[in-house]
Amino acid sequence: MTSVETESGHGGADGDGVPSGRDHDGYTPSARRIERERHRRARARRATAIGALSTLVTGVVLYLVVVHAPGWPRTKETFFSARYAREAFPKVLEGLWLNVRLLLICGAAVLVLGMLIAVARTLRGPVFFPLRALAAAYTDFFRGLPLIINLMIVVLGVPALRLQGVTVDPVLLGGTALTLTYSAYVAEVFRAGIESVHPSQRAAARSLGLTNRQALRHVVLPQAVRRQVPPLLNDLVSLQKDTGLVSIGGAIDAVRAADIIVGRSLNYTPYIVAGLVFVALTIPMTRFTDWVTARMDRRRAQGGAL
Repeated sequence: MTSVETESGHGGADGDGVPSGRDHDGYTPSARRIERERHRRARARRATAIGALSTLVTGVVLYLVVVHAPGWPRTKETFFSARYAREAFPKVLEGLWLNVRLLLICGAAVLVLGMLIAVARTLRGPVFFPLRALAAAYTDFFRGLPLIINLMIVVLGVPALRLQGVTVDPVLLGGTALTLTYSAYVAEVFRAGIESVHPSQRAAARSLGLTNRQALRHVVLPQAVRRQVPPLLNDLVSLQKDTGLVSIGGAIDAVRAADIIVGRSLNYTPYIVAGLVFVALTIPMTRFTDWVTARMDRRRAQGGAL
């Protein structure tokens, strides 16, 4: 033990991050533990190196198979043209801002409307039966109706009515159609979360003097929302992709911007560019969803609070 360790009462770690002396409570790791930790880190480094090498080899093999496949030159020119990619990329990015705004606004509206519908479906008492029936009919109808048909009815059909005071803006109408469909799905997610809370939680809240409304707001809903975060994030990921469907009404989003170039050039590279932009936007949300799901699974396995 060095003089520094003697004076401070604890040691540091060696180059592999393995404890080499005393810790804060005076415990000195054994030589076997130090060796075991060093071996574990060596195995982790070796596994990382093997994984990187196998990934590189697989990538090279796939590249060679693709570029030497029959028809690759024609495919490359039609779908992977650098010229049209450079032309499409700035226009697709400009249109993507509309998709992002739709995601933010429609996402907030979907969460609020979905929560209201879920609460309406879980209200107790015969007096609330009509409200429960309407909420159930809403979710059944919009979950069964294909989104594309909903968009066509709202975006293309509503302007044909020529009603005074009703907007004909395809962005607003498309956002309305997205909200109607996704709120039905999110309502079922919230309802599943509410019903997963044990009735004893509500009974305990009532025994403490809380009203039914207060018990729902302060006890049931916080637990329900926390448990349903992963599926809610998955629905938002799907909503982010489906915002591209508003282009059927003529709104210039990322998809429509690519479609304009394709219609003029008959080259499909802009579609690939738009698709990759959506993938790049979706992957962080997907990875965040996976992280939240794994974190909640670990806490559930350890018996922690959900």
